[in-house]
Amino acid sequence: MSQAVFESLAQGRATVSGVLTVDSVGDILEAGSRAIVASEGLTIDFEGVTAGDSAGLALLIEWLSVARSAGRSLRYEHLPPALEQLARLSEVEDLLPTV
Repeated sequence: MSQAVFESLAQGRATVSGVLTVDSVGDILEAGSRAIVASEGLTIDFEGVTAGDSAGLALLIEWLSVARSAGRSLRYEHLPPALEQLARLSEVEDLLPTV
């Protein structure tokens, strides 16, 4: 089973690493949601993500929904090319707030 890891850092930053697939996104959904709500604004770095599928894209969109509902700002950086391509193909790339 593939694993994904969410880690909160200082000063409104967090990282995600591992594989973002249907088998792993549930592991980090709540941790990321809590970090988003607890921050005034959060930038999540995906440089450590090695692969992702539509479940990974759904996770990004869900976190965006959490941020909007809580009135928080959210930015993504270093999205994996596979997720960027999937977002383009799904016509949702404009929804993803990238740095």
